[in-house]
Amino acid sequence: MPYVLGIDIGCTTTAAAVARRWGAGWSAPEPVVLHAGSTTAPSTLHLSADGAMTLGVPAVAGDGRTVRCFAHRVGDDIPVVVDGDAYPAQTLTAVLAGWVAEQARVTEGGPAEAVVVSHPAGWGTHRRELLHRALTEIGLPRVTLLPAPVTVAEYHAARGFSGALAAVYGLGGETFEAALVRRHHDGTYGTVGLARSLPGCGGADLTEELADHVRTVLARGSADAGRAGADVVPRELTTACDRAKHELTVVTETDVLLELPAGPTRVPVSRGQFEELIRPAVAMTVDLLLDAVRSAGLTPAELDAVLLAGGSARLPLVAELLGAAFPCPVQVGPEPELTAATGAALAACQVVSPRLR
Repeated sequence: MPYVLGIDIGCTTTAAAVARRWGAGWSAPEPVVLHAGSTTAPSTLHLSADGAMTLGVPAVAGDGRTVRCFAHRVGDDIPVVVDGDAYPAQTLTAVLAGWVAEQARVTEGGPAEAVVVSHPAGWGTHRRELLHRALTEIGLPRVTLLPAPVTVAEYHAARGFSGALAAVYGLGGETFEAALVRRHHDGTYGTVGLARSLPGCGGADLTEELADHVRTVLARGSADAGRAGADVVPRELTTACDRAKHELTVVTETDVLLELPAGPTRVPVSRGQFEELIRPAVAMTVDLLLDAVRSAGLTPAELDAVLLAGGSARLPLVAELLGAAFPCPVQVGPEPELTAATGAALAACQVVSPRLR
């Protein structure tokens, strides 16, 4: 069945969605299963012994042959070094996009009619051209590149957002992005003003705040504080804290579960405790979004909505602080980590059938 593909390559996570032809129109987009039965995959690549690039496995990160967080470096003068060889970031990003397209091709039985890839709102013509060229070189010549805030707006429009002007709050894995979008007369969206970004203030950083708290709790409960810290495997701690972070979006109390040499260990944490840990960081993101609105010559009262995207955007504290700062609806989907990719698939439908919405 003919289909279109939307891809969102974030700093830490990649997602994709397909929409299939359905009569004269298109079906609702569905996420693509990418890795180990999940609808997301790590934004990592691994250089194998024969020189081929494959999806990276986080467990082998640090071996010098696995790279991550390269998509935001497209256009940088300094290349990414993998096992002693230099690769432009746009080449790595294109390879990952090609891998995603291949997963969709295998699942759907053929190539997509159109592909839309989202990119940071702050990119200019130069970076888009670099990625276009890299995509063409790997066999994806007709890809449409759209700013992530635009694909986020497409997603929310499909869910009922009918306003003309919105702020887009994108809480990615390692970067926060604030932008404004406006609906055009033809129903498509474009960015307004200058996007703002805040590196080092993403979901992974919120997880690390919880990890620091857990380390402190373990140290206080140990006669040998140094030994307690050494017993915690960093990757396992991060995984456990990330799981707890997601659980606290739906429950008010949970445990960070760890396997230590002394045996299984539980560190209880409440939503209130976690929110106090991350409140300064989340407040910074809200302030940056307000700054983006004001720098565009607008006021919060002129917005029709604040549209959310990114896995950590589901945190209740995010909606709470945004609701206090913006006198308009704050909208978040049930799976915000898939928002940009799903919106990209919706935009891809318009590439093939621009008059069908």
